[in-house]
Amino acid sequence: MVIQALPVIKAIAKAKGRKRKVKIIFFEPSGLPFNTNYAKKTAKGCKDVVLVCGRYEGIDSRVKKAFKMDSISVGPFVLTGGELPAMILIDSIARQVPGVLGSYNSLEEERVSSSDVYTRPESFRYCNKKYAVPKILLSGHHKKIDDWRQQRR
Repeated sequence: MVIQALPVIKAIAKAKGRKRKVKIIFFEPSGLPFNTNYAKKTAKGCKDVVLVCGRYEGIDSRVKKAFKMDSISVGPFVLTGGELPAMILIDSIARQVPGVLGSYNSLEEERVSSSDVYTRPESFRYCNKKYAVPKILLSGHHKKIDDWRQQRR
């Protein structure tokens, strides 16, 4: 099942209204890969965004000819619809807007981090094996901690 072009074209036109600077994003598996740089540029340069989400076999390709739009893919896989990619995009772009996260330091991509994170207690036992937080993270030496995190990336 393919969604007809004209109803989608009318919906986009209605969403755009009379605004001239509206970014239209069309989700499709063959689109450009979505990444943080795209999210940053969109958050910085676009006040209005229209997301065009298909379903099942997609939307009639003539929609892409009716408007200037970015064709975006969120990964090398196919989903049943564009709703999940739209949510990924919204979340990623929104977190780039100043004040949304409350603190600049909350932007993980702007600080040295690793995929390994730890909580309390500092150590525990499970099935006769001890699991502990790496000693460097308990040292309080920020430069050494950043170096350790950089190595783990």
